[in-house]
Amino acid sequence: MRLSDFHYDLPDELIAQFPTDRRGESRLLCLDRGRIEDRLFRDIEEMLLPGDLLVLNNTRVMRARFHGRKETGGAVEVLLERLLPNGTALAQVRASKSPKPGSRLLLGETPVLMERREEGFFRLRPERGDWTELMSEAGHLPLPPYIRREDSDFDEARYQTVFARRDGAVAAPTAGLHFEKALLDRLQAKGVELAEVTLHVGAGTFQPVRVENIHEHQMHSEWLEVSPAVCDQVTAARARGGRVVAVGTTSVRSLETAAAAGELQPYCGETRLFITPGFEFRVVDALITNFHLPESTLLMLVCAFAGYEETMAAYRHAVAERYRFFSYGDAMFVRRGRCS
Repeated sequence: MRLSDFHYDLPDELIAQFPTDRRGESRLLCLDRGRIEDRLFRDIEEMLLPGDLLVLNNTRVMRARFHGRKETGGAVEVLLERLLPNGTALAQVRASKSPKPGSRLLLGETPVLMERREEGFFRLRPERGDWTELMSEAGHLPLPPYIRREDSDFDEARYQTVFARRDGAVAAPTAGLHFEKALLDRLQAKGVELAEVTLHVGAGTFQPVRVENIHEHQMHSEWLEVSPAVCDQVTAARARGGRVVAVGTTSVRSLETAAAAGELQPYCGETRLFITPGFEFRVVDALITNFHLPESTLLMLVCAFAGYEETMAAYRHAVAERYRFFSYGDAMFVRRGRCS
């Protein structure tokens, strides 16, 4: 397939700049083999059934964006991609003239050494303290580039899921933003089991695909963990006839990476899994996801899961019905059974 196959027209005013007043107040488009139904996100409670396994990504968004300056005084923007065990970090560095390795940046009041380039990123090291302290003092939440405003105290809570607990992401697993703790409690009381994986979303999730032949695209690397306990939960759900319902494309990629050898196994490490139409899903039965950018790898994943024609028709319907798009927008529930 070609990149242009995944284009759709989206009016700017449908890109959500703020979330709804409360979690769970979004709309929900239910898609089942071409059948489209307009619902509300709170209806997810009746769509999930006793015995289902709901898989959440528990990554937490870091205060990973910095507005600093170079030694020469010029402005610079730094976006951390990943913290490394030795106290350094990989980061994107943007400036009118790119600084050279060996130079220093000032982030807040802390000097940071630019050690070297690595695959499009700079390796940075604070010259005092550590990244946790520096993020607390001078970091900002890295809102996506299509949200055209600065982050605020409001985003500190709303651009995190209520189950976020492992620092490491530079973008939220946005399908999870719709869930309130009370809803999760009710689902558990109903007999829906919860499982947690971790995939630290990288800044590459916003990088456009730049090749027309999508199979020439190289996915960015992201770190994930699927524990032995999660594998046992999936096995148990299968045995009782329950469905594995992934919350977000990151949960899908986590589970399907761990099952790449044929059976689901514990996994801890990097993934570059690129899911496109024709992919054989081994684990996930249903998907809760937000609406994704045109020509993005995330839209390609949804097309692989729900069918290309069906997904693109659903997106055209969502535009016509004026759904809210992207991170702070509305959601989809995609499954193989009927939408009741």
